[in-house]
Amino acid sequence: MAIDDRELADARVIASAGLKAFMYLPISHRGCVILMDVLGYSLREVSEITGLSIPAVKAALHRGRIRIREVGNVNAGTSPPVLSQGDLRRLAKYVDRFNARDFDAVRDMLADDVRLELVSRVRMEGRQEVSRYFKNYSGIYDWHLVPGLVDRRPAILVFNPNSVGDAPTHFVLLDWNGDNVASIRDFRHARYVAESAEMIPFGSPSGSS
Repeated sequence: MAIDDRELADARVIASAGLKAFMYLPISHRGCVILMDVLGYSLREVSEITGLSIPAVKAALHRGRIRIREVGNVNAGTSPPVLSQGDLRRLAKYVDRFNARDFDAVRDMLADDVRLELVSRVRMEGRQEVSRYFKNYSGIYDWHLVPGLVDRRPAILVFNPNSVGDAPTHFVLLDWNGDNVASIRDFRHARYVAESAEMIPFGSPSGSS
């Protein structure tokens, strides 16, 4: 079987990449790249281990390798981005309730004067008005939330559970007043923003551990 020169070049980049570089990849991309390019598993084996189809594994490898190349020249002295324990605790609480579709519990986390911007669509103010936003999400099933970072800022990444292995479709930014949500910026209708953002998930896009 002929060996593609570009694949060899990619393999050299992956082999020399540090742990920090892998942190920039979505979990599915990271797993596929490590299994194949670091541990040497075949496409079929990666498919069996991850539960992804072979085309999905190929797509994850392609995107993961491109991302590794892009961040390969990141300054070695730059610390990998992390979430503080406080940020992670608050985000995880919000995300867990949202994913469980317990929207009454999510509403309990809102400040009375909470503000919402559904970017490029609508703005709302106050707990009662913003409650309509959750009702809209309760009627659709193309989302699963994961805590993470967007351009090094604490955020919620939104994945489509029907498209395993894909990158986040969009993200949501929250501002807090103590443990209460003071503002929500949801980019569901401005997904082009996600294309140029650096997004790092801290959880499973599928909801599994």
